[in-house]
Amino acid sequence: MKQIINSLLFLITIYTYANEPLLQNSYLRNGQSLNGRWHYIVDVYETGYYNYRMEPHDGTENPGSSAYFLNKKPKNKMDRVEYDFDATPTMVVPGDWNSQKEKLFYYEGTVWYKKSFNVENYDANKRYYVHFGAVNYRADVYLNGKKLGVHVGGFTPFNFEMTHLLKEKGNFLIIKVDNKRAADEVPTLSTDWWNYGGITRDVTVYELDQMFIEDYKIQLTKNNNKEVSGYIQLNGKNKGAQKVNLTIPELKINKTFTTDVNGFVQVKFPVKRVKYWSDTNPKLYEVNIAIAKDKVTDKIGLRTIETKGKAILLNGEKIFLKGISIHEENVMRGGRAWSIEDAKVLLGWAKELGCNYVRLAHYPHNENMIRVAEQMGILVWEEIPVYWTIQWTNSETYKKAETQLTELISRDKNRACSIIWSMANETPTSKERLTFLTNLATTARKLDDTRLISAALEDHGKKENKNIMIVEDEFAKVVDVLSFNQYYGWYGGKIDNIKNIRWNIDIDKPVIISEFGAGALQGYYADKMTRWSEEFQELLYEETLPTLVKISGISGITPWTLVDFRSPRRTLIPYQDGWNRKGLISETGNKKKAFYTLQKFYKDIN
Repeated sequence: MKQIINSLLFLITIYTYANEPLLQNSYLRNGQSLNGRWHYIVDVYETGYYNYRMEPHDGTENPGSSAYFLNKKPKNKMDRVEYDFDATPTMVVPGDWNSQKEKLFYYEGTVWYKKSFNVENYDANKRYYVHFGAVNYRADVYLNGKKLGVHVGGFTPFNFEMTHLLKEKGNFLIIKVDNKRAADEVPTLSTDWWNYGGITRDVTVYELDQMFIEDYKIQLTKNNNKEVSGYIQLNGKNKGAQKVNLTIPELKINKTFTTDVNGFVQVKFPVKRVKYWSDTNPKLYEVNIAIAKDKVTDKIGLRTIETKGKAILLNGEKIFLKGISIHEENVMRGGRAWSIEDAKVLLGWAKELGCNYVRLAHYPHNENMIRVAEQMGILVWEEIPVYWTIQWTNSETYKKAETQLTELISRDKNRACSIIWSMANETPTSKERLTFLTNLATTARKLDDTRLISAALEDHGKKENKNIMIVEDEFAKVVDVLSFNQYYGWYGGKIDNIKNIRWNIDIDKPVIISEFGAGALQGYYADKMTRWSEEFQELLYEETLPTLVKISGISGITPWTLVDFRSPRRTLIPYQDGWNRKGLISETGNKKKAFYTLQKFYKDIN
C-alpha cells in the first residue's frame, strides 16, 4: 500500500510541476548568469532519485538523506550521508558532459548538477525566475531542496518561478539531467547524431517586478504588409485594465493599449515607409513595450513570406533559397555548440559558401543561431526532432512533439529570419503518421500564421522507370512547401546515371531539396570513382546540382551538410570513425573540394 501511495504522490508531483509560460525575449533582458563551473555526480542507478524500492524520493513527504536534491551535510561524525556535491569534480555549464569528460563520452543516463549562488542586489519585493536555454533531455529542477519543476525535451527553453524559495545568500540549485533515449520520446531511440547530455545552454536568473511583460508577438499582418498585428501578455496580480505602451521610434509609432482581465491585449496598427527585412537588407527596428514598472526592448524585422504557385515570395518578390543544412556542433572545440561565437563561425561559413538560407537540423538550435542569422540576413528553416520512426499512435509522444513545437514557436515567433517550421524528417508514410503530422501543422498555424509549413519527405523512382523520381506522400497536401531528401548516387543508383534522373512533381507548390550529398574524408584524395574520397563527393555535387535546377518549382536547396558531425551510427574506420562525413568542412575546420563546387554554383545562379 505504501508503494502505491508513493507512486500516486509521484504522479501528482509530475502533474503539479507543469511547464510555466516561457518568458519572451529573455535573450535581451538583464539577468544574473549562472554559467560556469557546476559540481556534478554521475548517478548510473539513480540512487539520488529513487530509494531501494524504486520509489522516488521527491514523491514522499519526508525524503531520505540519500535524496541528492536535498544537498545534505552530516550533522555530526556519526551521521551517514553518502554523497557530497562539494567534494565532487566540476564541469562547465553550458556544455555537454560527453565532450568534457572522457569517461562520459558514450554515457547515457543521469547526472546531477549543483550550483551554489547568492542573488545580486536581492529585493524581497521582486519576483525571480530561473531560465534554461536547454537541458538534454529531461530536467528535474530543485532549489534549496524543493522541487521547482520538470521539463522534457532536449532543445527548447524553459523557466520556473522561484520567488517563494529564494534567499539573498546561500542558495543551491540542483538539476537532475537524464539523457537516456526511449521509444516513446521525441526524438526516439534511433537518430543519426550524437546524444549530447547535460545543461547545454545558458542558465540565468531574472529579477522581475510583481507585474511584468511575459509574452508578445509583433509581426506584419498576414497578407497585409502595411499593418502590424500581434498581442501582449502580462503576468501578475491585477493585470487587467493595465496600460501598455508600444513604440517603434524609427517608424514614429507610439501606441497605448489596455489589457483585458487576463492581462492580454491584441495589438494592430498601420505602418508606413517600412524598410522590409530581407537577406540583402536585414533591417531590424527597435521595438519597446512598457508598463508602469517593466520594459522590454527587442530588435524586430518586418517582412512577409508566402507562396504563390510554385514560387516562394519574400516581401512579394520571388526568391531562390541558396542553403545548407547545419547540425549544432562546435567543430573546433568538439561537442554541442551554444555560444554567439559558435553561431558566428557556423553561419560565417554558410555566408562564405554563398548561402542566404540555412536548414537548422534536426531539432531547435540555440537562440544565438537565430539572432545571428537575423543580423546577417540569413533565412532559416527550423525543425523539431520528429525523426525517422516514432510512436505515431502514442498520445503522450504526440504531446511531447507538440510541446517542443510550441516552445520553439514561442521563442522565435518574432524573428524575421525564421520562415519555415518543419514538422518532421524522413518519416515513413502511414495513416497514423499523417494524422500526427497534420495535427502538428494545425497547431503551428494556430500559433503562427505568418510562416510556412514543411517537412523533409522522401522520394523514390517510379516502378516502370527508375529514372523518374516521384514523391508519394499525403502530407504533401498539408505543407506549404514541398521538401524532400534525395541521395541518388550515394545510397542507391549509379553516379554516372545522375544526369538521366528527372523528377515528376505534379503538385503546384514550391520545391526545396532538403538534403543530398555524399560522405568524404577530408584529405583523402583518389580518383573520382573512389568512395569516401574528396573527389567522389565533388563529382556527386557536379552531377547532381544541374539536375536539381531543372525540377519544376525548384525554390531552394540545403545540401547535407555544412560540417562533419559526430554520430555513433558511423563506425567505418578509417573513413568515418564515429563521424558522419557528408560535411563540406571537416571537424578540424578544413574545407573539402565540394565546398568550392557548391560555392561556384551559388555564385553562378545570382
